Amino acid sequence: MQNFSNQCLDLARSLLGNNLKHLNPDGTVTPAAGESPRADEPGHAALAIGEFFRASGEVELEGHDLFDLSARCITQQAFNEESHENGLAYAALGLLSFGASKERNAVWERLTDPTREQLDQCLLARSDHEDHFQVFNVAKSVARFSFGLTKKDDTGKVIDRFVERIESNGTGGFCNDDPKATHGVFDLYGLLSFIFIRQALQLHANVHLKDRKLPKLRTFAERYLKLLPDMTRQDGLGWNYGRSVGAYGQLHCISLILQAMRDHWISPEKHALYLDTLRRLFQYFFVTYLDQENGELVIRDDERNTVPNHTTRMANFDAARYLCQWSRLAKVIGGSMAVAAPQRSTTGGRFVAFDKSHRKEHGLFLYRDENLGVQYQLPLIGPGPNATSDNLAFPHCPGIFDWTVNKYLPVMIPELTFGKDVIVPSFYGKNCVTGIGLKKSLYLR
Repeated sequence: MQNFSNQCLDLARSLLGNNLKHLNPDGTVTPAAGESPRADEPGHAALAIGEFFRASGEVELEGHDLFDLSARCITQQAFNEESHENGLAYAALGLLSFGASKERNAVWERLTDPTREQLDQCLLARSDHEDHFQVFNVAKSVARFSFGLTKKDDTGKVIDRFVERIESNGTGGFCNDDPKATHGVFDLYGLLSFIFIRQALQLHANVHLKDRKLPKLRTFAERYLKLLPDMTRQDGLGWNYGRSVGAYGQLHCISLILQAMRDHWISPEKHALYLDTLRRLFQYFFVTYLDQENGELVIRDDERNTVPNHTTRMANFDAARYLCQWSRLAKVIGGSMAVAAPQRSTTGGRFVAFDKSHRKEHGLFLYRDENLGVQYQLPLIGPGPNATSDNLAFPHCPGIFDWTVNKYLPVMIPELTFGKDVIVPSFYGKNCVTGIGLKKSLYLR
């Protein structure tokens, strides 16, 4: 894994080095052409810089003082008039990356007293969330206790609340990101939630809390982990349905596998399977989204697009952060990636139940036929606040069967009109089963 670790760190250095020039003296981020800045971008930049410091130990990059840049980004995020818990949580973990206590943190020393006071107030102020935003409260709680801003560590309670809502909002143990609606939104943000909590616990000054909470988190994170080998296509395409897929569909999957291997959540007999999955995911990410000539991550061009609130700058800082994280994790895991691909059936399919009741079922049908080169994901999930084709129940198989990203188009699905109401029978099923049909065909009904 040493070669993989070095490759990730080199890529991170290139990405980060080419994007630090977009950080302004006041900590704001200059947007890419045709895009608008996000309020939480300084926080994402701070965590990317912090992860690079953890992975490399370097305090300068391309002539930039990383301590100074981090302090500026954190200050900007703390005083941002537009409250954004996402950015504040990322900034808090970025600050913790330079030291788990304020007495041994070079960036904390560079923050002014007004900034420290503002940061304390912002970390204390929390809104209770029913969706993935609850994990940002975990990061804020970790930062407050680690920096001695409070003597009471309530991180455990915040994690317990997050887990309780997973159990109450679905029967399958997956994250429903819109529990107040009548439909269930089970998408990539569930994966993000566990990755973010695990990273926050790794930076926590209270090391005993990590040992107490990991078994409970493992129970739910493993459900996502078991999806990945069946979900990953032969060419390495990972999660490709729902919101915010694309580069993030690769990034989150790779991080979860490496975190699980570091924590010994994957049994030795499964190592070859997950290493093969990891190789394919990384290769697809490297070939598809990295512009090696310019040292940038590409999320928008003439052939691809993503959700409007994902900016090019944010995606580049996030990619650099993940690459640094992978470099660190690969060093800890050790061993070699030169493992023969496991022998398994070239065809298969299964329906994964996200939520099941007597009224409706949500889930994901995974099908693959490697002999024909066909592999797709067919979700039965709700659309969330904005109905787009990304959540519709048709075979999601980019490159073979494409659809419009972040737009609504009834692909292969009828629209039923009742008066002025248009209904699309796509967001849930009932009594969903898979089986073997005539001539060894596989069906979902």
